[in-house]
Amino acid sequence: MCGIVGWVCLRPDGRPLRPVVEAMTSTLTRRGPDAGDVWTDAHAAFGHRRLAVLDLAGGAQPMPDRPEDPRVILVYSGEVYNHHELRAELRRAGHEFRTRSDTETVLRAYLEWGEACAEHLEGMYAFAIRDLRYDRLVLVRDRLGVKPLYWARVRDGIAFGSEPKALFAHPEIEPRVDADGLRAAYGLLFDTGPTVWTGIRELEPGSILTLDRAGIREHRYWRLAVGAHHDDRDTTVERVRALVEHAARSQLEADVPVCSLLSGGLDSTVVTALLADELRRREGPDARIRSYAVDYTDQADTFTADILRTGHDTPYAAEAGRFIGTEHDTVVLDPRSLLDPEHRRAVVACRDSPIGVGDMDTSLYLLFGEIRRHATVALSGEAADEVFGGYPWFHNPAARAADTFPWLLVTGDDAAMPLHPDVAHTLRIGEYRADTYRTALAAVPHAGHESAEEHRLRELRHLSLTRWLRQLLHRKDRLSMAQGLEVRVPYCDHRLVEYAYDVPWSLHSFDGREKSLLRAAAGDTLAPRSVRERPKNHYPATHHPDYNRGLQDLARDALDGHGGRVRALVDETVIKSCLDTPAHELPWGHRLRLERVVDLGLWLDLYRPEITI
Repeated sequence: MCGIVGWVCLRPDGRPLRPVVEAMTSTLTRRGPDAGDVWTDAHAAFGHRRLAVLDLAGGAQPMPDRPEDPRVILVYSGEVYNHHELRAELRRAGHEFRTRSDTETVLRAYLEWGEACAEHLEGMYAFAIRDLRYDRLVLVRDRLGVKPLYWARVRDGIAFGSEPKALFAHPEIEPRVDADGLRAAYGLLFDTGPTVWTGIRELEPGSILTLDRAGIREHRYWRLAVGAHHDDRDTTVERVRALVEHAARSQLEADVPVCSLLSGGLDSTVVTALLADELRRREGPDARIRSYAVDYTDQADTFTADILRTGHDTPYAAEAGRFIGTEHDTVVLDPRSLLDPEHRRAVVACRDSPIGVGDMDTSLYLLFGEIRRHATVALSGEAADEVFGGYPWFHNPAARAADTFPWLLVTGDDAAMPLHPDVAHTLRIGEYRADTYRTALAAVPHAGHESAEEHRLRELRHLSLTRWLRQLLHRKDRLSMAQGLEVRVPYCDHRLVEYAYDVPWSLHSFDGREKSLLRAAAGDTLAPRSVRERPKNHYPATHHPDYNRGLQDLARDALDGHGGRVRALVDETVIKSCLDTPAHELPWGHRLRLERVVDLGLWLDLYRPEITI
């Protein structure tokens, strides 16, 4: 896992490329704390920061296909889990390898298949190829968009990087935000393509961008489609079990310590159980995988249920750890660490965005920091809710019937940043959401002979997989990589996603509740009964009144500081009621508004963006 940057200039004018790309590369040191290097020629420069996971001695980048007289140069971030099978196939085709790394497998796959190499890769990845034979740049991103990749036009070429902050080190790219950027941030529709930053685009998941003298071209090599599903219930459950098992087992490979995130929910418990079993198979019956959960001081006493959180996680995580036989640790955080301005500042810097989820982001960042003391790779249960229909909006009649993105009705997040009336009038976010919703529905594939209800559930699954999931993957990538930790997500295996998307909703909910197929696939062997029967629970938030009081103080400071820039964007009349509410009575929606005010102030201070609306 790494950070990549580059600058390609088709008509060089004598400007030195190396100093610029060195500066871009240095912004990503936290993504790759183990090594870094830069490669240049007359037209291009590539930079790489490495988090060494596989072939610690041999996987250095930027990587040429041959040390002398290279034809192709690669910078790559991610993991390709089928690299052993591809390596054997490429050897049969005549390729010789110098390293054991999956990086070299990707490089030689490009030499063999060109851009079509992406269709052969299984995993999470973002990479750039400088093809000297055709004076061409090729950018590739994995199917689900697990690994990020951003790019921007510059004079006579483009610059790219794993995070927007890397692009701001280029002299032609400034942190600017216009009305479209604010809509992208505060609309909460999780577009891919446009970003909050003017002129900076995110490469679409499952896409390839090429730059040569004919110009810039972008095309999709994968998108979510729908096919016929002929398996009965038992066969479907068996197939789901096999696909999840293959994804989890294949992702255990590493030359560094590996652990699991174990929240006590069904998703992470299944993954952890499969990893533990695979580790025992490889290393013997006494081998134990480490697992981690997060909790907050006094959470057992102060927890209050809401639509996203139905119970306290820690007892379930501990029981799951005992059932599986892990070496389980719970990282307990207090209000002071969650409110620490330096921690919150670091989190906003990770995201390059003012939009987050407050203490849940800070706690995840701190959790990853603790895990990194013992492990370099962690596996997570992310995406199971999108794949198997776990969210409330799949089962809420009002959300099913609503003519908008379903999470806007369920999470309470849509009103979490009350904009200044003048700004709100300019942005017209309601119209933006309506237009974007129509566009999003038009992209949903149709299956023949579907009932109206079945197609509606397919729409909700498509929206969740192509939009809601994107912000969760961004959050997990940014906060983990900022701590030098690689997080893998087995439920994002594209074969599992494709199979589950074809399954009709009646099978996804055959037992009358969420995630019927995954629960059945887990059976008695992968999760204890308490976990299997437990309702869906969102990532935990602290309920400590001291945190609420401290958050109110931080929000007051944000409004009073930053040269009035926060006040120019925020509706103070709405925020005032949140500040005046007693801390022990502060509801979730009010608290999230304060979180956004605090993060907005930090973002303005960190990036000093030019905002034009």
